[in-house]
Amino acid sequence: MATGFYWDEHCFWHGGGNYAMTLPVGGLVQPVQGGLPENPEAKRRLLNLIRVSGLDKHLSLRGADPATEEELLRVHPRGYLREFRELSAQGGGELGLRTPFGQGGYEIATLSAGLARAALFDVLNGELDSSYALSRPPGHHCLPEFPNGFCLLANISIAVEAALAEGLVGRVAVLDWDVHHGNGTEAIFYDRAEVLTISMHQERNYPLDTGDAEDRGAGAGFGANMNIPLPPGTGHFGYLAAFDRLVLPALERFRPDVIVVACGFDACAIDPLSRMLASAETFRALTARTRAAADDLCDGRLVLVHEGGYSEVYVPFCGHAALEALSGAPTRAQDPLAETVAARQPGPRHDRMVDGLISDLEDLFGST
Repeated sequence: MATGFYWDEHCFWHGGGNYAMTLPVGGLVQPVQGGLPENPEAKRRLLNLIRVSGLDKHLSLRGADPATEEELLRVHPRGYLREFRELSAQGGGELGLRTPFGQGGYEIATLSAGLARAALFDVLNGELDSSYALSRPPGHHCLPEFPNGFCLLANISIAVEAALAEGLVGRVAVLDWDVHHGNGTEAIFYDRAEVLTISMHQERNYPLDTGDAEDRGAGAGFGANMNIPLPPGTGHFGYLAAFDRLVLPALERFRPDVIVVACGFDACAIDPLSRMLASAETFRALTARTRAAADDLCDGRLVLVHEGGYSEVYVPFCGHAALEALSGAPTRAQDPLAETVAARQPGPRHDRMVDGLISDLEDLFGST
């Protein structure tokens, strides 16, 4: 079997509003070329790179149908979907916080969710060993009734709820290594014991009021939510230490039937919205470790769904490295920024500080 890669040209056509980075244009804020950081180029260039490198020949390139209304309604209330659909038909607008869209934005968002759903279902049905969904717009910030952070529908949550409803899976682990806290996924599954949600993120980046390590879940879901807030500049060493000492033990305790990764590349050293200093090798190593965990815990069932990442130059190389590790393909794309990013990694004093923070989190999570 193979690794599936799910994409659709329409997802590149999703358009934002008149923004300069994350600020609405107006007053003293001048327009900038490209508008929101969440624009199609980083993802389009990833697709282009896997074609130019030849990696696409080692992947099963696929499309998908849009998520159905029944699937959407398992996560989002009917009133929100109706308002989104009507505004989309009228030419677009904005329903939440930093979530502008143009005409047809509703249909593109349902297609983005459909890519995530198909990527998960085809792995669970045994058609593929693993899969990657190049979903756009992203989804991990979207709350049931409030889209935010560039996210209009909760792509992964929609896919997971559909798989649970159809009896394809009993226990799902959602690992989020996007640099921003996965507040939407957390909120949707916060009181659910059958879904483990883990978020590794830059502390107090976005949102500013969520992502604390003490937020562990509620009711039956207590202990099934893990937040790993990391300090700016954590770098390669800190990310892998956090994975080995916090994420892997949590996965081993939970023993999921499938692992789904909210795969953002905005922790990379070049990203305009973070300060985390991860490299392409960091994402290769995170993917390889997650693949090994999936092999050990759930017969290799592993799905990556693209979330953030706003460096048009570096995201393609980070994504290529992750896909190399996911698929086991021999094709390589040499990282042109490897030496520069390596030279910018934090020194021993910073690594010792991060090590101490991870030790504190080990003590906290060990109480579950």
